[in-house]
Amino acid sequence: MKKQLLAFSILALAAGAVMAQAPDTLAKIKERGAVNLGVRDSSGLAYTLGGGKYVGFHTEMAERIVGDLSKDVGKPLTINYQVITSQNRIPLIQNGTIDFECGSTTNNKARQKDVDFAYTTYVEEVRMAVNKKSGIHSIKDLNGKTVATTTGTTSVQTLRKNERAQNIDFKTVQGKDHADSFLLLEAGRADAFVMDGSILAANIAKAKNPKDFEITGEVLSVEPIACMLPKGDAKLKKAIDDSIVRQIKDGSLAKLYDKWFMQPIPPNNVNLNMPASEGTKAAWANPNDKPMEDYGNK
Repeated sequence: MKKQLLAFSILALAAGAVMAQAPDTLAKIKERGAVNLGVRDSSGLAYTLGGGKYVGFHTEMAERIVGDLSKDVGKPLTINYQVITSQNRIPLIQNGTIDFECGSTTNNKARQKDVDFAYTTYVEEVRMAVNKKSGIHSIKDLNGKTVATTTGTTSVQTLRKNERAQNIDFKTVQGKDHADSFLLLEAGRADAFVMDGSILAANIAKAKNPKDFEITGEVLSVEPIACMLPKGDAKLKKAIDDSIVRQIKDGSLAKLYDKWFMQPIPPNNVNLNMPASEGTKAAWANPNDKPMEDYGNK
């Protein structure tokens, strides 16, 4: 009996230690009266207009999430916008610099070891942008070419793993962010820029001569994009998931999508003309946080 009690006590202590270590970001947000929000400055879902103004589908969605969090914590909340990159987004979540981020992050199993993800709000298709005069129309046309990608992203690994890329030999150059990667293409230092379709479309829209570029080739992978959260923070995850479900059910998320992908957007009032994909519609119809690996990419 004593052994059983001892074993129970040890288990209880261990459980208590785990609970003590679980983050409570909502309590920190309530105490400071502000959300430290991670945003992107050159993504298709979240970008900057300069002067500290951050816009885009995921940025505005995140602002609505913060509005719902204000109700959850019982006080008005301000937003501290923190620009993040592909390289530092996970460390900034882990060390508490940002409370959560809504940019263009793919939910995959490797990242799930370090962070959690809210429900998927956008299902991305990875493709490539090229100059229309390049003659590149598919993966096979990349043989002997130079491909741009962004440091800290998985797009080129995805390309190399694609079964249609077997025996295709290409060089890679890396930009420090998406705008830098597109500049490599725009300046002729790269023949193609492989990345999320929304990021490609947004950067083409901001190019000096948008009509010179096009998105082409096969879909390399289908990737669920979601807000990224601290690992193990069940309260924060539920609050953000509940806000996303609310935005889906009342139709405001679909209206927000239409605003940013089917209407002229700043800074150049270009219409991206990107209807919601079947994958995105399915994610809204059945909210989930499934990783990329569950999407059957080849």
